[in-house]
Amino acid sequence: MDLAAGLAIYFILWWLTLFAVLPWGIKSQTEAGSVVPGTDASAPVRHRLMIKAGVTTFIAGILWLFVAWIWIYQPIPLDSIPFMPDLGAKY
Repeated sequence: MDLAAGLAIYFILWWLTLFAVLPWGIKSQTEAGSVVPGTDASAPVRHRLMIKAGVTTFIAGILWLFVAWIWIYQPIPLDSIPFMPDLGAKY
């Protein structure tokens, strides 16, 4: 795996993980009982984006290590996965 492919895979994993982590620990203003005038009642009281970005970076890093391990050591031969293209074919 070259540098560009590794960065692209990490970027995709980071965004997918971010969307999974964003709803963690959200408490809406309605649930807290204090709706700020001019805001939506379902808006979060505290969004904690920096903490969620850190958690996302950590989880995406672990996922990327797993993908890189599969790519480098191939414990599962990539040819046995039916949807993978033939990587050894000459075009």
